[in-house]
Amino acid sequence: MTAKNLATVANDLIESYGNTVHNVIGAYRAGGERMVDFLEQRWEQALEQSRPQLTAEVAENAAAAQKMFGGYYAKGLSFTTDGADSVLDQLVKLASAGVERVAANASLFEEKTGVTTLNLLAGAAVPAAQAVSKLAAQIEQKSAELASKVAGDGVTDVAAKRVSPFKKARTTRAA
Repeated sequence: MTAKNLATVANDLIESYGNTVHNVIGAYRAGGERMVDFLEQRWEQALEQSRPQLTAEVAENAAAAQKMFGGYYAKGLSFTTDGADSVLDQLVKLASAGVERVAANASLFEEKTGVTTLNLLAGAAVPAAQAVSKLAAQIEQKSAELASKVAGDGVTDVAAKRVSPFKKARTTRAA
């Protein structure tokens, strides 16, 4: 029973670390999107200021190039962060399955041999694992707060942030 408790605590810890990394990925995504928006604004301001000195064709090409590069960057950002989220989900699943398998094998080993040393060690490790799990939960909470700050606009869940029609159009143009 104690090994099962240790396995449960270990799985909670793995899940907490996974959520923390999801928050970091979300913060990276939100920061990248904000950077693209800032660069677009600056490019448009610079283009507007220099428009009287440019021919219509050059100004049109500069605007098209900026939209193309911005779209590629947004598409690349989306591709990499979605990929990182997917890989992380698989790693969390594999780690949790590994913990469950070790716990099942430990129980089977104790049943076959009659040696309860593993159960005793698991019982001793549970308090330390719970303390680490509490610390990981605090780190997870702080990372969620950081991701919200990076996302801006008072967003509490980075993944739930609404994508503006402008960003949708930019991503569609890049495709």
